[in-house]
Amino acid sequence: MLTDIMTDGQQQRLTGLIEQSESIVCVCHQNPDGDALGSCLAWAEMLRTVYGKEPQIIVPDQYPDYLQWLPNSEKIIRYDKHREGCDWTLAHADLIFCLDFNTASRTADMESALCGSPAKKVLIDHHLNPDVQTEVTVSRPEASSTCELVFRLAWQMGCFGKMGKHFAVPIYCGMMTDTGGFTYNSQDPDIFLIISQLLTKHINKDKIYRNVYHTFSVDRLRLTGFVMYRRLVVDNDLHASYFTLSRADLKRFHFVKGDAEGLVNMPLQVKGMKLSISLREDTEKDSLVWVSLRSVDTFPCNEMAAQFFNGGGHLNASGGRLYCSLPEAVEVVKKAIETFKEKLE
Repeated sequence: MLTDIMTDGQQQRLTGLIEQSESIVCVCHQNPDGDALGSCLAWAEMLRTVYGKEPQIIVPDQYPDYLQWLPNSEKIIRYDKHREGCDWTLAHADLIFCLDFNTASRTADMESALCGSPAKKVLIDHHLNPDVQTEVTVSRPEASSTCELVFRLAWQMGCFGKMGKHFAVPIYCGMMTDTGGFTYNSQDPDIFLIISQLLTKHINKDKIYRNVYHTFSVDRLRLTGFVMYRRLVVDNDLHASYFTLSRADLKRFHFVKGDAEGLVNMPLQVKGMKLSISLREDTEKDSLVWVSLRSVDTFPCNEMAAQFFNGGGHLNASGGRLYCSLPEAVEVVKKAIETFKEKLE
């Protein structure tokens, strides 16, 4: 069956922290995605069901509309909307679970309150080089997702048998979205063993897929066509592509958070394409460009993201940001592709 991901000592420490704590908070990174929300919701559900706790979930800012159907998502508190109350909660917490981020800066405006909290902290994450000061750190960069790690912890702690759909659905959603529908970073046979166990909780995996990927607006469909026709730049010799989304483009197609999700994967449908990069201007902050990278086979998105885009991630899926204009960001992309051309040719 599944291998353990904690030592006996870590498990005892983790269990003790949960049992001894009354005020528990689960937090995730800025711009929460399916894995961030899924891991928070599933872990909180386990704490309620097995340990009788009432954890609060605080996220830094808005999350996409296509995730608002997740069970118990109505209990999530946004830091950017309720800052004063969230600051008080974090300051008076006994235990904080940090899920799906490796460094506190990824919580954006919540960083100061998180780092200043006297609460004990536990990190559960699958990104490289964690630097959060914790009592227990469960860091497995080779894992498909943080949701996979949450499942493995629940399994190792003997909790999975007590869990139901409200645990299984967000776990599946997070694993699915962080692997592009199990099309990358999902070669480990254990992933599909986990899925088989989730299915015993009578989840509808097809409906979960539709809820995430088949709920876009007409504007999103028109945006997709516009990007592929008018904004996509392809370097056939280097098997790389990039596209831009300006603030004006987003306004034209009535952009809402989540509408750009998945666009970066589409150029990889071109035969021989190895790398796709998306550049999206922030809708509110000037000189901020969000970068997404996707690749196939062995091209290291994470290395390019770290070297050129102030980011990181995984081999085939990474992200970052640039503090410059969109035309300047394009020049950075061109330089990055040229630097990595030997791995692209």
